[in-house]
Amino acid sequence: MELRQLEYFVAVAEERNFTRAAEKVHVAQPGVSAQIRRLERELGEQLLDRSGRSVRLTEAGAAVLPYARAALAAVEGARLAVDELTGLLRGHVAVGTVTSHSVDLPGLLAEFHDAHPAVEITLTEATSDELLEGLRTGRLDAAVVSVGATTPAGVELEVITDQPIVAAVSPGHELAVHSAISLDTLRGRALISLPRGTGLRTRIDEACAAAGFTPHIAFEASDPEVLAQLAERGLGAAILPGAFAEARSDRLRSIRIDRPALRGRLAFAWRADGPSGPAGRALVERARTALAGRASTASATSAPSAASAPDRAAG
Repeated sequence: MELRQLEYFVAVAEERNFTRAAEKVHVAQPGVSAQIRRLERELGEQLLDRSGRSVRLTEAGAAVLPYARAALAAVEGARLAVDELTGLLRGHVAVGTVTSHSVDLPGLLAEFHDAHPAVEITLTEATSDELLEGLRTGRLDAAVVSVGATTPAGVELEVITDQPIVAAVSPGHELAVHSAISLDTLRGRALISLPRGTGLRTRIDEACAAAGFTPHIAFEASDPEVLAQLAERGLGAAILPGAFAEARSDRLRSIRIDRPALRGRLAFAWRADGPSGPAGRALVERARTALAGRASTASATSAPSAASAPDRAAG
C-alpha cells in the first residue's frame, strides 16, 4: 500500500468524479484509476461504486476513508513538525472571504506568499454563514466575514470595520426626502437585498423579525453593485453597506435606519482554538497584525467629524 494510492482514493471520494480528482492531485486520470484498482486488489474489496453517473463509496470504501485521511494527515503532520524545527514553513492554508468587501485580501496573501513561498494558499468566496461553518469544521483556517454585534460561537474576530447599514433609494423614491427612518418604515415596502446567508441579509432579517414583520424582498442579488443599479431604477430600497451607498451619492440617496440602528461589522475570523498547522497559525498572526494596522490607519485618515458622523454610513 502506497501513500499516493490513499491520496488518490481520498480525492476521488471527495470529488465523486475521477476527472476532477485527477485534476486535484495533478495526475492523469488513467494513473489515478490504476492506482486505486491496485489498492482495491491489495485490500481485497471494491472501495468505489463506478456504476452511476457519479462515483460513490462502497461500504468498504466508507470504512477505509477515515483511516486513509488519518494516514495522510499523519504524514503531513510529521513533515510540518520537522519544518517547524528547521524554521522552514510549508503546508497549506485555506482562506475564505465574502464575495464583496473593502479589504485587500489578495494583497495580504501575496505578502504572506512572499514570506513563505513553500506554503500553498487556497482562496474561496462564499457567504458569511458558509465561511463561519468552514472555520468551525476546520475546512478553513481563516476568513473575512460579515457579522453582527455578537461574536459567532466557535470563532474569534479581528474587527476591520463597524459601520451603519442603510437603505439606498433613487432620488425620485418617496423615501428619498428622509435622512433617517425607523425600521418599521420598511414594513411592506419593496426591498432589494443580498441573498440569505450573507451577513447583511442576516442583520435585516433578524431585525425585522424582532420588530414583528417579515421583510418584503422584491429583488435579490449577490453583487452589491447590482442592488445599487436596481435601486437606481426605482425598484425598491436597497439594503447596503453605507460606505458603498455613499460612494454612489450622485445617483442614490442613503437613508440611515434608526430605531433600532442597524450596524454591520466586517471582520477577520479564525477558529477559536486556532488553525491546526503552523502555516495557518502564521497566516492568522500576520493577517491580524496587517488588518488591524490598516484599519487603524483608514479610521485615522477618513473619520468624519462629530457633526457629520451620524449621517455617514458604511458597511
